[in-house]
Amino acid sequence: MRERKSAIRKAASIDSAGILECLRAAFEAFRNSYTPEAFVDTVLTPQTIQQRFARMCLFVAVSESGEIVGTIGCQVVTSEVGQEKEGHIRGMAVLPRWQGSGVATQLLSAVESELRDQGCSRISLDTTQPLQQAMRFYEKNSFQRSGRVTSFFGMPLFEYVKRLED
Repeated sequence: MRERKSAIRKAASIDSAGILECLRAAFEAFRNSYTPEAFVDTVLTPQTIQQRFARMCLFVAVSESGEIVGTIGCQVVTSEVGQEKEGHIRGMAVLPRWQGSGVATQLLSAVESELRDQGCSRISLDTTQPLQQAMRFYEKNSFQRSGRVTSFFGMPLFEYVKRLED
C-alpha cells in the first residue's frame, strides 16, 4: 500500500469516540482469539478510555478528512532495569484500511520522541500471540522480545523492549 497522508497529534478527551472506534475496528478480527476480558481491556469502554487519558499521553493519527485512523498511548513507568527511566507503550491501533500506509510508523515515532523528551532511555510494550503482524512490525522497528511473559486475562502477554538513542 502506498503512503497516505495523516497528521499525528496529541489526543484530547474530545477524541474519545474516534479512538474507541479505531481500537474496535483494528482488533475486531482478533476478538475470537482473545478472552472476553482481554478484548474489553484492549478496545476499552467510554469509562476506561477516560482512565487511560488520566494515566497516559495518547496520540492520534488524523486523516485529511478529520477521521481518526490510528492511535497509541505511552507513559513513563518505574524501570526494573537499574535507575533508568522507562517508557511503556500501550493501545496501538490503525484502522484496517490504513494498515500498511505508514501510519503505524508515524505513531511509533511520535511516542518514541515523547518518551525520549521525558528522559526515557528504554521503551517496553506488550503484545499477544494473535498479533503476529504487530510483532513483525515491532521487530522491524528495533524492538526485541525480552523473554518476559505474563498473563493478560488468561492470555500470554509477550514483552518487547527497545533502547532509545540520545
